[in-house]
Parts: sequence; structure tokens; C-alpha cells
Amino acid sequence: MDDRADAFSSRWFEETFRAHASAIVRYFARRGPRQDADDLAAEVFAIAWRRRDDVPRGAELPWLYRTAGYVLANHRRKHRDVPVDDLPDHPSGAPGGGDPALAVVTDAELRGALASVSERDRAILLLHAWEGLSGAELADVLGISRSGADAALSRARKRLREAWPDRMAV
Repeated sequence: MDDRADAFSSRWFEETFRAHASAIVRYFARRGPRQDADDLAAEVFAIAWRRRDDVPRGAELPWLYRTAGYVLANHRRKHRDVPVDDLPDHPSGAPGGGDPALAVVTDAELRGALASVSERDRAILLLHAWEGLSGAELADVLGISRSGADAALSRARKRLREAWPDRMAV
């Protein structure tokens, strides 16, 4: 690799990291033990650096989320999951540890409803609601068409409503 290409790669990586690191850490913090989130995010960015030529320019975040899903699956295979019921009600002392997005985790009804839907439905709902992915970004992460992603999100919402009938207004 010549010096110019190396400088471009370094600049691209730094910009990508600055723009998306906190989103990837939050992705992991919402799905497992908070103490693992930084390490898992670092692993995602190490993969992004190694595979920088494969990362689609302009669609880095969906690629990072997709990679994060694989990293999380590998991590879970290596470690025992913390059951949803065993999550602390108040991480870091205050509800949600000061983060409104994490405060949602403390709602036992929501945890129960999310636990009752399939892993794929849960992933789709969380990518859309917690990570804020649009339909096109969701399609990229799932590796399906935009209409397929919209349909999958609609079906996942329906199944969540059925699991949580009195509380859902999705």
C-alpha cells in the first residue's frame, strides 16, 4: 500500500471511529454486561480496520452493526448469558444510569415481552428502536431488501404487540 492510500485509510478509519464508536458501545451495552461493551466494540473496529476495503463507504454504520451482531453471537457462544431477569434494576445507581435509552432495560414488562419474541424479531426491534436505524439501514444490516426489512419490522412489531397487548402502541 502506498503512503497516500495508507493516509486515506487512516483518515477514513479515524473519522468512522469518531462518528460511530459510541453507537457501537451502546449497542453492546444494551445487549449484555456493560463491562464487556468497550472490549466488544474494540473488536468490531479491529475487524473494520482489517476489512477496511470491504466496508461500504457511506454505509459504515450498518456494516458496523452487522459486524457487531456477529461479534456478539461469538461472544455469547464463549460466555454464559446473563438471564434477562437477572439484569440490575438500576445500573450505575440511577435508573438507566442517567441514559434514557438504558432506562428502558429496567422495565420488567418490556423485558418479558422482548424475551417472548424470537431472537430475530428482538434484533430487528432493537436495531430500529434503540439504534435508530432507518428502513434502508436495517435492510443493509439484515442483508435483505428495503421492502423485506420493512415487512420484517412490521411482523416483529405485531408479534411484540401480541406479547405485550395492553402496553404497546408501536
